[in-house]
Amino acid sequence: MEVPFNVLDRQFFKYQSEYEQKVLEVLRSGWYILGKEVQEFEKEFAKYLGVKNVVGVDNGLNALVLTFRALGIGEGDEVIVQGNTYIASVMGISMNGATPIFVEPDEFFNMDMEKVKEKITPKTRAILVTHLYGQASNMEKAVEICKKYNLKLVEDCAQSHGAKFNGKMTGSFGIGCFSFYPSKNLGAFGDGGAIATNDDEFAQKIKVLRNYGSEKRYYNQVVGYNSRLDEIQAGLLRVKLKYLNELTEEREKIAKRYINEIKNPLIKLPKVRENATHVWHLFVIKCENRDRLQEYLAEKGVGTVIHYPIPPHMSEAYKYLNIKKGKLPVTEKYAETVLSIPMYNGMKNEEISYVVEVLNEFKG
Repeated sequence: MEVPFNVLDRQFFKYQSEYEQKVLEVLRSGWYILGKEVQEFEKEFAKYLGVKNVVGVDNGLNALVLTFRALGIGEGDEVIVQGNTYIASVMGISMNGATPIFVEPDEFFNMDMEKVKEKITPKTRAILVTHLYGQASNMEKAVEICKKYNLKLVEDCAQSHGAKFNGKMTGSFGIGCFSFYPSKNLGAFGDGGAIATNDDEFAQKIKVLRNYGSEKRYYNQVVGYNSRLDEIQAGLLRVKLKYLNELTEEREKIAKRYINEIKNPLIKLPKVRENATHVWHLFVIKCENRDRLQEYLAEKGVGTVIHYPIPPHMSEAYKYLNIKKGKLPVTEKYAETVLSIPMYNGMKNEEISYVVEVLNEFKG
């Protein structure tokens, strides 16, 4: 049997008629940029998150770039970020001229809040918390630290649509930056992103920045960006948002089967923090002999991906930070041992069973 790592078209076919109807509706409207669909999606997603404002942008990276720009964070400033995040989180900081300061992750793959304080200096302006793989971080502690040290709190929610901490949505604790890349739990059919905030003035700043720095056409207040969520993607996201809870429940059922049925001492299963929920964007296991496990699964027809094989501080892009191998041992250990196994909407029971079976048969 072949079980690919991800299959995107199954959830499309599930709601096919609604998606196709929406695309035709937008095409026939004659309005394709910053129109009704974007406005309605922003309202609906804000309501879903429990925030006052959502501003649609063109992708998750630019959601971060615009956020740090609007916060006035740049050269000479430092932002604390976890070492094992996806490199886009770090780029959002450095593209504004600020310096990323890496902190180790905890056993849940998220920022170890106990290690944040030692990284705070007079140059620290913000903490960027990534809710990695779909699990909410320890936001109670993050909020507490930011209040105590007067820091801005930014959340990278690219993988955590619908995840909660203490019953509150990720993206609603600070400034939430979202990606709608097609493989995300709330994925578009192309690129897309959004910024969530309870600050009306900040939301307005983002609206100006995303549209060439202008509030009124041809009247440019600042040097801005062309960073807009388009009407077709917004319309399609409106359709998918209606079913997001249903889609999340399906992922939870798959994860539950994996957790209950994978029984192999060579494989460590993911843990979920108390008071946090996990929306299972990715199901990430750990194995000391990870590369052999990945080869074995490929031989058996099971697709896998490593999230992520090279930590940002060891990438060519951030060589200039001069952080040597061994400086972030937990981050580096995760890069050597993590492996994401198939997890997608529309996954069949027999596919789940096959993945479980081959994992349980792995001998190292």
